[in-house]
Amino acid sequence: MIESKSELLFERAKKLFPGGVNSPVRAFEPHPFFATSAQGSMMVDVDGKTYVDYCMAYGALLLGHAFPEIMDAVKGQLPKGTLYGVPTELEVEFAEEISKISPCMEMMRFVNSGTEATMHALRVARGYTNRKKIIKFDGCFHGSHDDVLVKAGSGVATFGAPNSLGTSEETTCNTIVLPYNDVGALETVFKSEGSDIAAVILEPVLANVGLILPGKEFLSSLRKITTEKGAILIFDEIVTGFRLALGGAQEHFGIKPDMATLGKVLGGGFPLAAFGGKKEIIQNVSPVGKVYQAGTFSGNPISVTAGIAIIKYLAHNKEVIYPKLEKNTLKLKNALTD
Repeated sequence: MIESKSELLFERAKKLFPGGVNSPVRAFEPHPFFATSAQGSMMVDVDGKTYVDYCMAYGALLLGHAFPEIMDAVKGQLPKGTLYGVPTELEVEFAEEISKISPCMEMMRFVNSGTEATMHALRVARGYTNRKKIIKFDGCFHGSHDDVLVKAGSGVATFGAPNSLGTSEETTCNTIVLPYNDVGALETVFKSEGSDIAAVILEPVLANVGLILPGKEFLSSLRKITTEKGAILIFDEIVTGFRLALGGAQEHFGIKPDMATLGKVLGGGFPLAAFGGKKEIIQNVSPVGKVYQAGTFSGNPISVTAGIAIIKYLAHNKEVIYPKLEKNTLKLKNALTD
C-alpha cells in the first residue's frame, strides 16, 4: 500500500526512468524521497518532512542550498537571457578568476559536467602526446565515459559492477588501472609501457570509495615520474577543487599538475565544469588546434554567473571559510569515530 507522496512519485518515476532515477546514486531502498525545496542545511520533501542535508548534492553545494549571494547574482542575470550561443564577458571574467586561484589553469574550456571535463581532458592529453594509453587508479571515479569505467568507484562500486555493459574492450584495453598510493606499481608500468602512456589521471584524494588520503610521497613521486616520461599529469579536482583549499589539492599539497578538471563547487549549484592546464597543451583544442571539443551550453551565462559569485565569495572570505570547514570536518569525524 502506497503511504506517501514520495512512494507514489517513485512508482510513476519507475515507469519513465531506469530504476526510477536519473543517476544511480539517487536510488535507495525502499524508495528515495523527492525534494521540493532547500535552504541552507535543510531540505524539505514532498511529504513535508524536513531533513538535515549532510550530502549537499555530493559536494557541489559548499555554502549550502540557495546561498543568498549566488541567488541574487542569478536573479540579476535571468532577465538578460539564459543562452546566447556567442561569447560573453562573463566567461572571460570567470576564467580570469579561476586562473588566479588554480595554479595550473593557464588556459581552459568550460563544459557542463565532470564527466565531460575528464573525457575531454583525456582526449587533449592523447592529442598533445600522440600516445594512446592512460593510467587511472582503482577507486578513483572520473565520470561515466568509456575510458574510465574500469573498476571505478561511486555508483558503479555501489552496484558491484567493475565495468559497464556497452563499453568496448577496444576502448578499455588502453586504460591501465593501478592501485592508489602504490609508487612501485606506477614505476613498473612506466618501465614497460612508458612510451605509449599519454596521461595519468587521479583524484588527489579519493572520495568515492571512502575518504583515502595520498601517501606522504605519492603525489610528488607521481609528478616526478610523469615529468621524466613525458606523460600528462591530470588532477581530477571535481571534488577537491575549492574544498581542500581555495586552490584545491594543487594548493593544499603543493603539487602542480599539467592539467586539471574542475566542477561541483565551481558552478555554485548550477551545471558547470571545466578542464584546463598549461597553455601549450590546451591551445591544441579547436578551433586553433586539432583536438575537437564543442558544446551548445558550454559557458552558459546563468551557470557562469553563479560560478563567479561563489568563487569571488570564497576568495574574499577564505580566511574564515576554510578554517571553519576544517573545524567542522574534524568535529564530525570525531563524532563518527566515537
